[in-house]
Amino acid sequence: MLKDSYIKKNKKKYILILKKRKFKNKNIIKKIFNLYKKQKNYIKLLEKYNKQINKYSKDYFKNKKNKKKYKNILNIKNKKKILKNKLLIIKENILNIKLKLPNIINELYFKKYKNIKNNKTIYKYKKYNLLLKKNKLLSHIELAKKYELFDTNTASKISGTGFVIYSGLGLKLYNSLVKYLLFINKKKGYKEYKLPYLVNEQSIYGTGQYPEKKNQLYNISKDNLFLIPTGEVPLINLYKNKIFKKINLPIKAQTYSNCFRREAGSYGKNVKGLNRLHQFGKVEIIEITENKKSNLRLFKMLEHIKNVLKKLKLYFRIRLLSCNNIGFTSSITYDFEVYSFGQKKWIEVSSLSNCLEYQSNNLKIYYLNKKNKELCHTLNGSCISIPRLLLTIIEMYQTKNKIKIPKVLKKYYKNE
Repeated sequence: MLKDSYIKKNKKKYILILKKRKFKNKNIIKKIFNLYKKQKNYIKLLEKYNKQINKYSKDYFKNKKNKKKYKNILNIKNKKKILKNKLLIIKENILNIKLKLPNIINELYFKKYKNIKNNKTIYKYKKYNLLLKKNKLLSHIELAKKYELFDTNTASKISGTGFVIYSGLGLKLYNSLVKYLLFINKKKGYKEYKLPYLVNEQSIYGTGQYPEKKNQLYNISKDNLFLIPTGEVPLINLYKNKIFKKINLPIKAQTYSNCFRREAGSYGKNVKGLNRLHQFGKVEIIEITENKKSNLRLFKMLEHIKNVLKKLKLYFRIRLLSCNNIGFTSSITYDFEVYSFGQKKWIEVSSLSNCLEYQSNNLKIYYLNKKNKELCHTLNGSCISIPRLLLTIIEMYQTKNKIKIPKVLKKYYKNE
């Protein structure tokens, strides 16, 4: 969440940011500033009470004989107690409002990308065989039936719609993709972790998944635990309440995990196969860095994911999301979309965001800058959603009687 100091100092600027984000709850800023005003008045009154109590304490025995004074002090102490409770309620109300306030907008929107009102394609990789556009290609759903790669029908009998079973050559390709992505990320310095799929409420709040993704989260109410919607949640929470030396930054980490999302209202006749699942595998990368270098790290991560897709020789594009389309915790987001030749549409396979200090303020992740303690900046990127990557590969690499394996995956595929 945002720092109180930022909101207080930048009221007009933040209202403009909310307009650019097309934030609907316009009265929320009025509410929070009314609470700040009340809080300030209460703190002043509390200081006044403390002074009166301290004055009494100095001449305790003398004042105690004076029944009238003694009663007044007892009255002040009761008022102080009531006031403290009121301050706690105000603090809780401020926190509840701050949880509903989105992140600020990255300076790149004003300096590098001026006047972007809609999502914009900033890069396109076009190296593909022109026959792919001319030929009638099978979709990944048809290819799955032909080569027995995966099965959504049987999965729906076990779990319902939005689930999949991988088997045979499909499972072999799936595992090859995971191993390839983990290896190529490791080469770039991302330390691998195998993390829990169930996290507590604090972890969900800490990364800003709640309340934005409230309707998408699977919650085990009995234990008040949540199934992770993305590997970013446990990865970022690894560093909760930590203080780093500047020399040790950036911290780079990765994980392969299953992710769980309700995807409420997103199903229909046009959403089939591997396009949108309730449970899906994903390799996630994150970075924790010093505040002045986060956009530099963002571009490094952008180049890394770009090279991963280039090596797979997929037809893809990078889209910069407009201010009103970026996620709640993000200050800027790039989407990587691969073209699905079998379905004739673009499929998002990766999303890369800079969250600035929004998450680190929640989780108290700091670094030492000389003698000062400063909040880190956090970045996250999916590298990559495995089902969507798999579907675009089998569609693009299909021939009349087989599916070719991308060159960079061959050694992983043989080892499976």
